[in-house]
Amino acid sequence: MAAIQKRLVVGGLAGLIGVAGGYGIVYPYVRDMVYVNEQISENNAFNIKKIENAYKTLQEDSKCNSLLKKHLTQDVVDKLKYKKTKLGATLYDVIRSGVFNPDASVGVYAPDSDSYKVFSALFDPIIQEYHGFGPNDKQPDVDLGEGRTKELEPLDPDGKYIISTRIRCGRTLRGYPFNPLLTGDDYLIMQEKIKKAFEQFKDTNDLKGTYYPLSGMTKEIQQKLIGDHFLFKEGDRHLQHANACKYWPKGRGIFHNDEKTFLVWVNEEDHLRLISMQQGSDVGNVLDRLIRGVKTIESKVSFARDPHLGYLTFCPTNLGSTVRASVHIRLPKVSTRKDFQEICDKLNLQVRGIHGEHSESEGGVMDISNKQRLGISEYQAVRQMYDGVKKLIEMEKGSK
Repeated sequence: MAAIQKRLVVGGLAGLIGVAGGYGIVYPYVRDMVYVNEQISENNAFNIKKIENAYKTLQEDSKCNSLLKKHLTQDVVDKLKYKKTKLGATLYDVIRSGVFNPDASVGVYAPDSDSYKVFSALFDPIIQEYHGFGPNDKQPDVDLGEGRTKELEPLDPDGKYIISTRIRCGRTLRGYPFNPLLTGDDYLIMQEKIKKAFEQFKDTNDLKGTYYPLSGMTKEIQQKLIGDHFLFKEGDRHLQHANACKYWPKGRGIFHNDEKTFLVWVNEEDHLRLISMQQGSDVGNVLDRLIRGVKTIESKVSFARDPHLGYLTFCPTNLGSTVRASVHIRLPKVSTRKDFQEICDKLNLQVRGIHGEHSESEGGVMDISNKQRLGISEYQAVRQMYDGVKKLIEMEKGSK
């Protein structure tokens, strides 16, 4: 197999590094690599065989009902199995998690932002079915809801149903791929950039706080963060099989403000996961805090955004606004109805367990959020949860 050369440029110094995959350029602090010379090699042939075997495995699994299985047809395989992104991601990188986890509802991840275009024959129909968003649709302009948060009055002022409210969004740094293609140095460089952005919070009353890197974390701090339910663990099996946990825990960490109502996960599933939360049902206050946190960080780092898909994320379910607004809520009467899931579907609501995706309800408490993130603005996503939960509470009050 012929060796393929790659040029590395760092701080004006150039050198040649042999790799099997292409010819690329890397600039300091910006992860920008361009591959050419994509002839089929022995390694390509092995990868194509993996793709074909993965397709066969999915089709033979009668219990698998994922969107991946539905839309990964033989025609799509034949069209995409020879393709690579500029950074070298293949169709196998996109589908591997869904192949190893046939119980996944979606089953695909994007190793880099280019994947959404290179493998659009697979991503487009999955995105259209999940979000109702077609390949010719355009994500609305950014609208975080500044100046309108007071419209969102507390949903449950008496505290009979809603325990807590949380709004989060995902962001990726412009110029960097997603987890599967990041290097160890990428993680460390991004962490330093983000830490500098956190320094801006020291001038605010309610956002200033502390960043805790996972590497070298003491047992005392670890137990403190676990007790606060802040410490994220190494990815679940879906992320593990998506190759999203390399170099763990390098470059990962957690920031939270002194009041423990604003939290940022660094380099977990996405580069950034920003979370605003508090007890009770004051959605407007939670959103206001998130807006200020997002804008403060964005003043120091640039986020990756596409006119078609909006903010780009590792998982296609989080594209667009990336906003997931949710409440932990008890609805003892409505939730036992046989058509409860159908009601939530009509309201564009998603129901999960309180420990997140792939978890069950606990003690009658559910996590209910907006399902749609793509094709609507950030404020509209919050409003979708707000209006839907308001309707569920009205139904609960009216139930006998």
